[in-house]
Amino acid sequence: MNDKLPQQVAATFAADGALATAIKGFNRRDVQLQMAAAVSESIVSSDNLVVEAGTGVGKTFAYLIPALLSNKQIIVSTGSKNLQEQLFYKDLPALLMMLGITAKAALLKGRNNYLCQHLMEKELSGASSMDTQILDDLLRINQWAGQTLDGDLGGLTSVSENSAALPLINSAKETCIGQRCDHYDVCFTRKARNRAMDAQVIVVNHHLFLADRIIKETGFAELLPDSDVVIFDEAHLLPDIAVTYFGQQCSTRQIAELLEKLIEIYQRELRDAKQIEQLSARCLTFLNEWQQALFAVGDTDWRRMIGNKELAALSWGLLSELASLQAMLQSHVGRSDNLDDALEKLQQQTGKLELFFLCENNQAAYSIDYGHRYLMLRIAPIDVAKECKKLFDANVAWIFTSATLQINQDLSLFTKQLGINNCKQLLLKSPFDYANNALFCVPRQLANVSNHHAIVPQFVEVCVQAIEAAKGRTFILFTSHRMLNLVAVALQRRVSYPLLVQGQANKQTLLKKYRQLGNAVLLGTGAFWEGVDVRGRLLSCVIIDKLPFVSPDDSLYRARSESIAMEGKDPFTEISLPQAVISLNQGVGRLIRDEKDRGVLILCDNRIVNRPYGQAFLNSLPPMARTRDLTQAVRFLEQIN
Repeated sequence: MNDKLPQQVAATFAADGALATAIKGFNRRDVQLQMAAAVSESIVSSDNLVVEAGTGVGKTFAYLIPALLSNKQIIVSTGSKNLQEQLFYKDLPALLMMLGITAKAALLKGRNNYLCQHLMEKELSGASSMDTQILDDLLRINQWAGQTLDGDLGGLTSVSENSAALPLINSAKETCIGQRCDHYDVCFTRKARNRAMDAQVIVVNHHLFLADRIIKETGFAELLPDSDVVIFDEAHLLPDIAVTYFGQQCSTRQIAELLEKLIEIYQRELRDAKQIEQLSARCLTFLNEWQQALFAVGDTDWRRMIGNKELAALSWGLLSELASLQAMLQSHVGRSDNLDDALEKLQQQTGKLELFFLCENNQAAYSIDYGHRYLMLRIAPIDVAKECKKLFDANVAWIFTSATLQINQDLSLFTKQLGINNCKQLLLKSPFDYANNALFCVPRQLANVSNHHAIVPQFVEVCVQAIEAAKGRTFILFTSHRMLNLVAVALQRRVSYPLLVQGQANKQTLLKKYRQLGNAVLLGTGAFWEGVDVRGRLLSCVIIDKLPFVSPDDSLYRARSESIAMEGKDPFTEISLPQAVISLNQGVGRLIRDEKDRGVLILCDNRIVNRPYGQAFLNSLPPMARTRDLTQAVRFLEQIN
């Protein structure tokens, strides 16, 4: 135990300390030192700590410095790839140099973030029958593959993040053939794992951390060590991500690909077993008919759909066909490694499918996500607090931090969601001068946000006025892709500044272009509400279309609501409102990123001022000056140099 850690940390932040020596113009922030001291105490005593640190506190240095000086093994888990990369490529190297520490660090992402050389080779071999656009993207990826050192698809900028080629070539447990692969020795996923095994500081994301702790069969089993310190940055995302990992998912795409692989195995290896092709093709037909039936209904709640007799018959018919196929494949076990592998994976997927069809767990929501051609079937627990409690080993220092954890200055909602009982709680406000540097405007006379015909032209008009006053330099954040697309089309005819729309390229490419242009307008949904850091005059205005309430049709929300109602509580105040407050705070946090930043936040939703619950939002926002007059907001923007 390093009992001197608090003193070492304080010395690092002192006027003559390592930070002041290395950083020109370094100004010590009391709130940052307060957080660093709390993190130090947590590490020394192995106590849990929950900290909300407002924008500008400098929480990254406040937790990394004590962690590095402790000489203990550290896992830092983030909610976004953007922060994960910033920590690994920027913050950690800088601090290690400042502190004079030598420590091996590793960046590890989920396997689907890495290029699979085997799949790349396989896809290019079938290029003659491929869509032209997909082939073009594959050739670009292949060119990049010859240059990349780590195979991390996050570094790929030559194709859109929505490219149909990406799912064909990213690493996945379902398609991995292990040591039988010709590329095993140079596999990007395998090399990333090996680097992590030998590291003192491992930077992961919440998805990977939970997968490793909860679902050992993910392919990253027991990769992460039982470290001394685990720090969750962007911790506000943990409860929702935990729902995914304590539940189950089944992708119909994976089932379809396994059936297609079986047909390929017949054609290439087992030509004497015609039944493999016949029964696999029959299962594919049943799967497609079942999917089409679901698409025709379009409901996301499986509990509501299972009452449909025709759909129920199709569902159990599909399972019966899959069972027949597997029974037949058993007679060929041992004849082909590829067949044995496909059969094992098909059995796993069929088991998940049956579990979903049975719909037996009353404490879970059963939902369907509709893709372009395929479905994702999800079983999500209503309450993950009990499961989360098992994660937090008493001998480990668990530290949770984010800029947005509180509701009405209270952290208990977050701790309750994760089942964190004994922990120190700390609320640290931003040191920025919001009152003078930021203006919050909710324009008067806006239509009801549910009235699309009226609100879209009004919203576009607000955007045009703000964009012109800000000379571009604007983020427009949306709660739905539909609204984003409507506004994007309208603004193209009204605005002369460059428009960057989510989906045109990947997130980092769009942000890079935004910074380079200097006068652009960026339109985005959830991905751009958080984990985005644009400082100075480059971003003068953030416009939000409406309060980010979860859809009442969301199956998990409905299941949680029913459970809360049975306890005699109000689902809106217990679930919907707190989630929306956190989400809005994230969007608002894009505006003021530095002490000299100035800007205007415009929210086009009157509910924040004319509904009683609006006060919960206002109490949780930074202390910005407020106005209902759009003209005043426009004048403020015009004065920003």
